[in-house]
Amino acid sequence: MHKLECSAMCIFGQKWNPSETVRLTARILAKQKIHSERTQSEKLLSVKEFESHLDKLDNEKRELIQNDIAALHHFYSKHIEYPDNAALVVLFAQVNCNGFTIEDEELSHLGSAVFPDVALMNHSCCPNVIVTYKGTLAEVRAVQEIEPGDEVFTSYIDLLYSTEDRNDRLRDSYFFTCDCRECTTKEKDKEKLEIRKLNDPPSAEVVQGMIRYARNMIEEFRRAKHYKSPSELLEVCELSLDKMGSVFEDSNVYMLHMMYQAMGVCLYMQDWEGALRHGQKIIKPYSKHYPLYSLNVASMWLKLGRLYMALENRTAGMKALKKAIGIMEVAHGKDHLYISEIKKELEDH
Repeated sequence: MHKLECSAMCIFGQKWNPSETVRLTARILAKQKIHSERTQSEKLLSVKEFESHLDKLDNEKRELIQNDIAALHHFYSKHIEYPDNAALVVLFAQVNCNGFTIEDEELSHLGSAVFPDVALMNHSCCPNVIVTYKGTLAEVRAVQEIEPGDEVFTSYIDLLYSTEDRNDRLRDSYFFTCDCRECTTKEKDKEKLEIRKLNDPPSAEVVQGMIRYARNMIEEFRRAKHYKSPSELLEVCELSLDKMGSVFEDSNVYMLHMMYQAMGVCLYMQDWEGALRHGQKIIKPYSKHYPLYSLNVASMWLKLGRLYMALENRTAGMKALKKAIGIMEVAHGKDHLYISEIKKELEDH
């Protein structure tokens, strides 16, 4: 696999820029040529048996797949033998529905992969297992008591958001609506969408208008990352937080989303105090909104711990890092390299 990408990269040099999906699909095609039998990760399910939801793809999604196929041909034409276009459409649709995003201990993006046997698990917004990674292996660990005969559920999406937003994402990416207890009862939605307590409470129309604004800002910020400078991005965050804060409490998930983006920009700019200010506002509602043993909560404790240490607040830093370890020992396992590295950080301080 390494030789496959190196050969293509040498030809294109700085013009080498296939998407993660294209690179992953190229690796799958190359591996299928080398291994005609099932691989170690396909004991229960093979890549060829993945669900594609081909019949549910709209014109926009089909066009995106054709763009990916064109990129595959462009970057790998001298190194891979391709099936016909129809088969490639199916494969890209399968990868889109069944791929996993690999992240580090702070949830920074590392890459994409497929783990066929792990992909067998269904989704729930109150999952009883969590998937983490050790090198090229995916590991599945229980985060709730699981009785014999119980179904094992993982989560396909970020669980911070409201029932409506979660199901919009699930329908768009995976073509189903979740009927788990969390989605049926919507018991966390009131806290997740908390409105500021004012003498003159905002009307339902004002609240809905602010929710529409927040959703638009999330999309606008995602696009702005490609062309705005860090200082401009930070200004977008601050302006949107100021506007949303007239209606939403700081614990509202739309406020938290923009605070997290602002924290990320501050980290990029090495503004440690600014990043810490945002993180301190985020951690308590994160701990309430996310399930127990959430990697999102662990990564936030980890970031806070490292920020405190950088700013020479050793007591707060050690406390935050220990909170991160407490979650990660369950999610990653006590023998994971990430745990060892964080414990070493504690010892070094």
